[in-house]
This record gives sequence, structure tokens and C-alpha cells, in this order.
Amino acid sequence: MSNINLIIPERAANIGNFLVGRLLPFRQKRMLGPFIFIDHMGPVQLSKREHFDVLPHPHIGLSTLTYLFEGSIMHRDSIGNAVEIKPGAVNWMTAGKGVVHSERTPDYLRKTNQELHGLQIWVALPKEKELIEPSFTHINKEELPTWQDKNIHYKLIAGEAFGKQSPVPVHSKLYMLELKCSNAQEVTLGEQLYGEVGLYILQGGIKTENQHFGEKQLLIAKDTKLCSFTMEADSVVYLFGGEAFEEERFIDWNFVSSSKARIEEAIKKWKAQDFPKIEGETEFVPYPDRKL
Repeated sequence: MSNINLIIPERAANIGNFLVGRLLPFRQKRMLGPFIFIDHMGPVQLSKREHFDVLPHPHIGLSTLTYLFEGSIMHRDSIGNAVEIKPGAVNWMTAGKGVVHSERTPDYLRKTNQELHGLQIWVALPKEKELIEPSFTHINKEELPTWQDKNIHYKLIAGEAFGKQSPVPVHSKLYMLELKCSNAQEVTLGEQLYGEVGLYILQGGIKTENQHFGEKQLLIAKDTKLCSFTMEADSVVYLFGGEAFEEERFIDWNFVSSSKARIEEAIKKWKAQDFPKIEGETEFVPYPDRKL
């Protein structure tokens, strides 16, 4: 019996000035554990006349996780943070009751050609934490737990797994893992993971149950404890998952909540520009009057 419950391909989505590959939400799988949104950005080549400029926009009810493979982004938010993220580091912003942030090419790079490549992720907050105060944490790449097992290099980007814990201050039981290998290697996860789990193939491919799967696919497992596969040489995969919430989550534009009324309130508030401001920013993204 196959342990693969669902195969989600990347689908092109427009985020303003370029296309991304969207993995979640998917019509047959709205969430994966507490993960509610996963975008694969790039790789995109930006000339010195092109910039990554995501104007100030709001969030409620979630945490954002930005993880880059290439390039650099300057994060600014209404809490007062201005932090540049580079490859291998983690930007973790918890919106809680409401926050505004922008993401742009840093000023010192705006006259050079750039490559941008990475993952942008939203993690829904537990119901009892949806209205907490907003916060922001930057974790340097050297702070993330890494280890080697056979031919696999592991990195725990967020959460808890394999008896280790990432310093990223998550709010529920979850994990995000990076696995890299130079030679083909069988991987059996067994009791190391919990809840729901998805495997995203960034590079290379995997074989499982006499089937081959290539890049830009997210595989959802039926049973975490039966999760085993063979990574092909020079492959990079990511494991996302954790314990699912009991309550449904609603999503509209950049807003996530267990309450539709709270989302409607946030929409009205953003249209009235009653969210907190980012120092030095005057532009903003208007509410698009459409569902995500």
C-alpha cells in the first residue's frame, strides 16, 4: 500500500513583480500541520534596473518564515525592525493581532545584478495565541542545528525533530528540515517525525515505492511513521509538518484566523490605514478585494 496520500505540484502565482511557485494552500490540502502557505521564490535573475520590492502589507494570526538559498532581502516592520536576511539565515515574524512589513532589495545592492531564490512560508498560530503582540526574530545560519548521518546532511530550520530544537521561537509543535546528499542514500524517518508531514523536492529527486519523483513537487504522507525514501545523488529536499489544529483556519489575502469576523475586521482596518506604520515607508499594498 502506498504511503503517499497526495502529490502537489508547484503552480505559478503572481506576487506583484514576478511569479513564484505556490505549494500551499492547495484545493485538496489547505494546511500541512500548522503550515498554511508555502511559496518557492525563483530562482529569478534581477538586473540592476529590477528590484525585489514587496511594499508594506499587513498580517494577522500567523508567523512568517523566510529562508533564502540565494540573494538578500531587507525586512522592515512596524515593530521597528530593519534586518537584512542572507542565505541560510531565518527571519521569523509573528504577526499576532497585527503587524505590517516590507521586503526589498537592500539599498547597497540596487545597482548590481542579483539572483533571488528561497522559500516564504506562513505558519498559522494556535487559536489561543492569535491575538498576541507582534514580534520578530532573526536567526543566523550558524545557530541552526546541523548534523550528518551516513551521506545525508541535516539542518533543522524550525521546530523540534530528531531530539533537537531550532532556536526559531515557534508557537506550536512543528518541524522544517533540510536534507542534502551528494551520493544516493536511503532515508528512513520512523519515529523521528510526528503529526502530518510533507516532502518538498527542491533539487534532484527521490524514489519511493518503485516510483520516481522529481523537482518542484510536494508529497504528502499518509503515515509519518512509514516515511521512507531514497534520495538520488545531489538532491535537496525539505520536510514540513507537525501537529494539525483542531479548528479550521480561514485565509483571505495576507490574513489568517480561526474567526471570519476577525478577518473582516482586519480588512476594514487595512482599507482605513489604521494598522501601525513602518518608519520611513510611505507606500503600501492596497487590499485586492479578492480571495487568495
